[in-house]
Amino acid sequence: MSQRKRSKGLGCSQTTDGEDDIIPTQVERHSQDRVNQKVSELVQFLLVKDQKKIPIKRADMLKNVIREYRNAYAEIVRRADRILQEVFGLQLVEIDTKRHIYILINNLPHAEGQHLCRGKEKEEMGLLLVILSFIFMKGNSVKDSALWEFLHLLRVYPGKQHSVFGDVRKLVTEEFVRQKYLETTPIPLTDPPEFKFQWGPRAEKETSKKDVLNFVAKMQGKDPAFWASQYSEAEANQATT
Repeated sequence: MSQRKRSKGLGCSQTTDGEDDIIPTQVERHSQDRVNQKVSELVQFLLVKDQKKIPIKRADMLKNVIREYRNAYAEIVRRADRILQEVFGLQLVEIDTKRHIYILINNLPHAEGQHLCRGKEKEEMGLLLVILSFIFMKGNSVKDSALWEFLHLLRVYPGKQHSVFGDVRKLVTEEFVRQKYLETTPIPLTDPPEFKFQWGPRAEKETSKKDVLNFVAKMQGKDPAFWASQYSEAEANQATT
């Protein structure tokens, strides 16, 4: 059996190499949760800038996102770049080393048979992967209120028009559900009415719990086995597919 598995991907094919990352000592000086938050914020900041094709200055990243975590700048940028490559197929490239100016470029596929999603589709699949990860890590089912609260941390608000994703509530509750990536189930006896999200059949076919756990582990800078319950479930799910 090959030691390297090609990820089934979500709409866009991807490959994962299973490499573990080491968190530098300067990041350990901060609350790791706050550093993780800065990584997520920087990804969103860069995506918004890319929509307008505006070159991105290091000074702007420091001022608007990283702020008091500037001594962890290199690690935050490295992890944000990794997420951009693996989730959105984009790469952060420095085009002016004197003034430290960056742009995002398409990260062309290397594996045979891969293809790139185009524009908005690629970005939506990235958001979908984040949502599927959250659902899996929370026990395969989450209330709608919990999901919106989680997306707030990424500065993605269901009640506001997002510059990258548009109408987020419609995208999540209608488009992803219609495409069978997500399923919603009403929660009985709730006032106002609530419902829960779960993986849909298309998500089960196009990705795996192991791939999703590896994605979460890379974002958190931890080994997948750190989450014992999810790791066991992902391994069992892999064995049956």
